[in-house]
Order: sequence, then structure tokens, then C-alpha cells
Amino acid sequence: MLMTAFGGLMWLIYTAMLVLAVVALVMAAVAREDAYRAADKQNKMFWLIILGITVAVNLLVPMLFLQIAGLIATIVFFVDVRPALRQVSGGGRGRRGGSSSDGPYGPYNGGR
Repeated sequence: MLMTAFGGLMWLIYTAMLVLAVVALVMAAVAREDAYRAADKQNKMFWLIILGITVAVNLLVPMLFLQIAGLIATIVFFVDVRPALRQVSGGGRGRRGGSSSDGPYGPYNGGR
């Protein structure tokens, strides 16, 4: 009974790691090449190769060490690279019509 629950939990974790890697790969593929250079990150091909290897490892090689290494690369993409790409590409606040002086509760007017 306990082993069945543990196996189900591990399957859920492996599936979540695969889904995260696929989403990161798609996001890396959709971003423009010049955005990587402007954000001063590794180039697009580097991230496509790393995330592609991560997806392949999650699908084909049931080695936890390699899957954890791929998970770390995926997390680095989501936490470091993607926000920098969005900032350079004009994503985030710019799409909602805000300005650079907007705070979390509206425009900052300098106490005027």
C-alpha cells in the first residue's frame, strides 16, 4: 500500500518536471534571438539545447540525478532568463499601459 502511494507520488513529480521543462522549452523557442543578447543572457540556441536535453532526459532516461540537473536548468530559465527577456521585449507592465513611475497601487507623483 505504501509503495503504491510512493510510486504514484514519484510519477506525479516526474510528470510535473516534464511539463515544466516542455513549457520552458516552448517559451525559449518563442522568444526573439535579439532579446537574449539585449538581456545579456546566453544565446537562444544554448537555452534550446539545454531545455531540449532536459525534456529528452525526462522522457527517456529514468535517472533522478540527470532529471534534477534538468530541473535546476528549468528553474534558472523561469527565474532568471524569462523575466529578463520579458523586460527587454516590453512585456509585463508595458502591456497594461503603465509607466516606469507606476508603483504597485498606481502612479507615483512625487508627493505633489
